[in-house]
Formats: sequence, C-alpha cells, structure tokens
Amino acid sequence: MQNPEKTLKIIETFKVPLLEKKTRLQDLAPGMFQHIPTKSAVKKALKNKLVKINGISVNSGTFLLGGEIIELYQSNTEKNKPKIDIQLEVVFEDDYLALVNKPAGITVSGNKKWTLENALSSHLKKSSQPDALLNPEPIHRLDHPTSGILLIGKTASSVIQLNKLFENKNIQKTYFAVAIGKMALEGQIDTPIDDKASSTKYKVLATETSEKFDFLNLVVLYPKTGRKHQIRKHLASIGNPILGDSIYCEENKLLKGNGLYLHAASLEFFHPFIQENVLFKATITKKFQRLFPSFRF
Repeated sequence: MQNPEKTLKIIETFKVPLLEKKTRLQDLAPGMFQHIPTKSAVKKALKNKLVKINGISVNSGTFLLGGEIIELYQSNTEKNKPKIDIQLEVVFEDDYLALVNKPAGITVSGNKKWTLENALSSHLKKSSQPDALLNPEPIHRLDHPTSGILLIGKTASSVIQLNKLFENKNIQKTYFAVAIGKMALEGQIDTPIDDKASSTKYKVLATETSEKFDFLNLVVLYPKTGRKHQIRKHLASIGNPILGDSIYCEENKLLKGNGLYLHAASLEFFHPFIQENVLFKATITKKFQRLFPSFRF
C-alpha cells in the first residue's frame, strides 16, 4: 500500500511575521497562500492535512505567535475537476477575471459533476499570470433557477481581491424580476433574513393585467446585502412573489414550465487590476420580453 505522505509535495512556504498577540491559524491563513485564497479553501486544505507547521499537520484552531514556517502541500495524485459542456455566454474576460451569463437551471458549484464551475475551464482562456488557477472560481452564487451575470476569478490574487469587494459591499448588483399582484411603484424592503439585516430597493418599470394573476409587474431591484434567496424572500414578504417561484409562491399562484422570472442583470465595481470602474450586463432571457415586449436592457 502506498504511503500517502509520499504523494504530497510542498507548493508554497510562508513565514509568519512577528505578531502582537497569539492568533488562530484560521484567522490568519486566508491570503497567506496564493493557491488557497479563500476561507473555504483554507478550511478544505486543513481538513485534508495539507497545511503543516514544522512538518506536523495542524488544524484551524492552532495558535500562531510569529516566526513559524508554514508549508502548504499538494497531492501528486490530485485530479483536475470534471469538465462538462454547456452553452455559456462569456460577457467579458481578461487575464484576471471573467463574467459569464449563467443559464437558469444549473447550479453554480458543489460536489456534483453538472455545475457551471465545471464548465468554466472549457469556455475561458487560461490566465498567463503566475498565480493562474487551474480551475477558475466563481466569486459569488446565483440560485439554481436564477439566470444572469456571474463574476469569476481566474487567478488566486483576483479571487482574494474580488471577495473583498463583495465583503465590503463595493459591488453594485442589479436584478430584474416579474412580480405577481398589485404593488407600490417603488420601495425598500428591510425584512431581516435568518435574523440578519437585509435590504433591497425596487422600482416597478411596467405593469400588465393578467387573467390568472390580476397583475404582473416588471421590477428592477438593487439588493444591498446578499442573503440566501434574498430577493425571492423580500418580494414574497410584501405579498408580491416572483412569477415561477416554486418555493415562495402560494399554490394557486404557481406557474409551471417557464422557470423562475429572476435575472441578475448587471454588476458594477472597481476593477482591482486595471484600476477602472467597470459595468457589465448580461443579456436578459427572452421569456421576460414575451411578457413585456417593449422592454429593452
């Protein structure tokens, strides 16, 4: 039987600077290594015993005093992620990041093979930067039934910088939805989600009468926070659930067959590498225009 230690190789070494007070490894590790730029990546590396101090595997609760030599290992037997082929529109791409238009009905990432993340390396050019990622990494998430723009990091440093933009709320997001029922022309919803502060501004762009739903509203939304199912929960909380929402619509308001009418339309942020403000838009799905023919984005 092969000794698992022989399948490991050191890929990065980091010397901890002197610290004012002892600090847990999990609090210091994100950003320490180029190959594991996020908290989730650090957690995974620690779980797989790929982080060692003085040759000894450590866990997230290990305290650092400063001066330690920390080694990051990689398995020689590690395989590339599975690749799948889906139709995917690349909105923008440079050497550091990319934006793609996620189709509705596909999960962004996870343990299953059929995810958008597993399609990225087939659609994007490999970065020429020294910290290029073998597998480009989605920076945020969109629900399985939601379509729209998704930000991708192509290098370890870009993943770190782009995650910081989201953490500091320095990315402006715009969504379009079709909401059911009579509603105010504009407003702000601040209903907490999972006991956490949440905020979404909205404005009704157009309204059509409907035999089944009374009214259908084309709504533009500006979420200020990024809670799970935030827009879906917020619109449902004011009595205007999103058309096609199988979770938050009442049974008599369900529309089956066309999916969820929610689209992540644009992202605006300061590009950390070219040092410019950028705005990117994702083509809206045709089902919106079938309900609102004059709508253009």
